[in-house]
Amino acid sequence: MSLLLPISSSPEFSPRESVADPERLVSGSPAFKTWPLDKSRDGNVRTGIWEATPGTTKSIKGEAFEFCHILEGLVGITENDGKSYLFKAGDSFVMKPGFVGTWETMETVKKIYVFVE
Repeated sequence: MSLLLPISSSPEFSPRESVADPERLVSGSPAFKTWPLDKSRDGNVRTGIWEATPGTTKSIKGEAFEFCHILEGLVGITENDGKSYLFKAGDSFVMKPGFVGTWETMETVKKIYVFVE
């Protein structure tokens, strides 16, 4: 078993498809595709590709830490205190434990994620 994971931005398997949880939906009707690529033995670390169509949802990280690298699209993230950020293809960011805010997909977005619980 290799301990190196090359990440393809276009996985060769079908994604898991879903829609926004009604409790987190703010506006629009975003749809999501997730290509899970890897997870740690205990399941606390997950890596994959995620895609979302336009819409706005509440983002609540709880005790989780998430690294994101935007491959395509445009997203606006606003913290509950009102501070806003725009991220586009090529940008990377971390959402730390305790983060609460909104995630607005302005153009269909595709990202690489590493999620740590």
